[in-house]
Amino acid sequence: MLRQHTIGTYLKYQLLLSFLGLFLVISLTFFPPIITGDATWRKPVIGSIFNIFCILGILAVFSPKKCGKIRYNKMEKGIPDSTKIEVQDDSPVLHGHHPTCGKFSAHIFRRKDRTFCAACIGLLLGGLLALAGSVVYFYCDWPFIEHSEILVLVGSLWVSLGFFQFKFRSLIRLSSNALFVFGALLILIGIDTSIHNLSIDLLVMSLIVFWLLNRISLSQWDHEIICSSCETENCRVRTPKKREH
Repeated sequence: MLRQHTIGTYLKYQLLLSFLGLFLVISLTFFPPIITGDATWRKPVIGSIFNIFCILGILAVFSPKKCGKIRYNKMEKGIPDSTKIEVQDDSPVLHGHHPTCGKFSAHIFRRKDRTFCAACIGLLLGGLLALAGSVVYFYCDWPFIEHSEILVLVGSLWVSLGFFQFKFRSLIRLSSNALFVFGALLILIGIDTSIHNLSIDLLVMSLIVFWLLNRISLSQWDHEIICSSCETENCRVRTPKKREH
């Protein structure tokens, strides 16, 4: 497929770093470093940071057009200037913030007369579940100590699945995005219960943010590849961009 051959060196590099990060957290779980001194305020601090990210992510789901304006200039080098995408927010051809040309049928699902973005709804559900799970663990002291390795392994599998969510359709795409977010929480809980260290938790939090940005980059690249290979004339979603001299 076209997108498989044009994903670009930049995204391959990002994806490689993401999997190295997953390998790192798995290694830390099975071979935890010996760390002395455990701050009593570690869990509420990490929980608060994670919850803030969850809330911001949930809010972002309700304004996908604004979030879609995030550009990755390095990624755009692989797309000709004449096919750069400029989404017009007031375009009537957008439903579920996807064009209704049929090229994005795998990205959406319909309920009655309404159209929804499968990925956004999945991220919303995952964010809500992760927020609830975070409150239970970081503030209610729900014990996970005996299952930390399993949590990290399952979480790593779900995060890995989320990187390839653009290959799935409709409700499967929705589920993979929900599992991606909740899997990140499982990794954080597993690491926290096995190491009990603020610095390591912050490292995992940084990796979670990087994984999310990588997942967004892959999704945007997929959208650009679909539109750049489209031969539809007078498309209000894809507008020609003049080459600068």
